[in-house]
Amino acid sequence: MAKQTETGKIKPKKDAAEDLRDFLVDGLKDLYWAEKALVKNLPKMAKNATSSKLQEAIKKHLDETQNQIIRLEDAFKAMDEKPKAEKCDAMDGLLKEAESIMEETEPGAIRDAAIIAAAQKIEHYEIASYGTMATYAKLLGENEVHKLLGATLDEEKKCDIDLTKLANTEINLKAK
Repeated sequence: MAKQTETGKIKPKKDAAEDLRDFLVDGLKDLYWAEKALVKNLPKMAKNATSSKLQEAIKKHLDETQNQIIRLEDAFKAMDEKPKAEKCDAMDGLLKEAESIMEETEPGAIRDAAIIAAAQKIEHYEIASYGTMATYAKLLGENEVHKLLGATLDEEKKCDIDLTKLANTEINLKAK
């Protein structure tokens, strides 16, 4: 829990961001952790999916995620920062929820629908995060970082669209 003052305001940590650039770097550290954690968890989601199309979609996104990690490393370098992962509480929670969802569903169409739901929550978090960080990079004149984050943002949006299409044309119909 965050420490609060008597007035209810939250006290900043000693290493708190002092400007937008610091906040951008902090965001990159979160995303770096998040993508690395996703690389470890996507294979579990693919193994638990029964739809071959869903398995393929997850494996495709795993490849993209590995490239996104490289892009984040390039973004750190473009800002003369050392790539560093700091635990992303949001992604940690989403991955725990994905595992819980798999435990709470029987293998088959219902679990496949649940995996898509969990994956889309993850995608929506990533879309919000990459969109925000790309906006900060653009505002700060970090053009290379903006370009790198924008490329990943486009992939995350496409993945979300692909998952929606798969859910609406196959998985959810079988689960019904």
